[in-house]
Amino acid sequence: MGMIINATTRDDQGKGASRRLRREEKIPAIVYGAGKEPSAISLNIHEITHLLENDDAYTSVLDLSIDKKVEPVIIKDLQRHPAKNTVTHVDLLRINMKQAIVTSIPLNFTGSDDNEALRLGALLNQFINAVEVSCLPADMPNGIEVDISNLVLGDHISLTGLNMPEGVTLTALTHGDIEAHDQSVVAVQEAKVMAEIEEEVIEAEGDESAEGGDAEQNDSDS
Repeated sequence: MGMIINATTRDDQGKGASRRLRREEKIPAIVYGAGKEPSAISLNIHEITHLLENDDAYTSVLDLSIDKKVEPVIIKDLQRHPAKNTVTHVDLLRINMKQAIVTSIPLNFTGSDDNEALRLGALLNQFINAVEVSCLPADMPNGIEVDISNLVLGDHISLTGLNMPEGVTLTALTHGDIEAHDQSVVAVQEAKVMAEIEEEVIEAEGDESAEGGDAEQNDSDS
């Protein structure tokens, strides 16, 4: 059974309308895509909050029910209150189950407890935590497993080393020059090496700040 989002259509828009909705424990949302006109809808704040407690909701095809009519959608964007972290607006994208979609999928790193190098003090450097993929909606995974249990010191896994589910393609590797886009995903490195990398980053940021300050000083002098 799929996850369901119950919604109602709304005609009024703007800040005043949004405040009225929130007083009624609802939030504004919009659904668009699939060659149809965008529709303004409202969602029950408690229902959508409960739904989003399930991480799979972010990477699953959801059944959007509007006035008893159901259509498949995915969550495209969320806005949250900066202080309360409560959901304030939701963007939903209609999808065609027969057409491929492009979306971001999280990487799930497993096997750290079984990695001997990490147990001996090496550090795990995760360069990216999600990848963009193309697939049919029915093939969309909730996450991509990255097994690091057998990595030794100095080893890394790149995009081409990921074990992709059937029917799922990394968009970064569809641009022709695979080698140029085959970035590192994760690496096991010495703590000293990691410290040097962090130091280089800090120094680079400091140099940029200094250059920015010199430029401002030159502007003021002129």
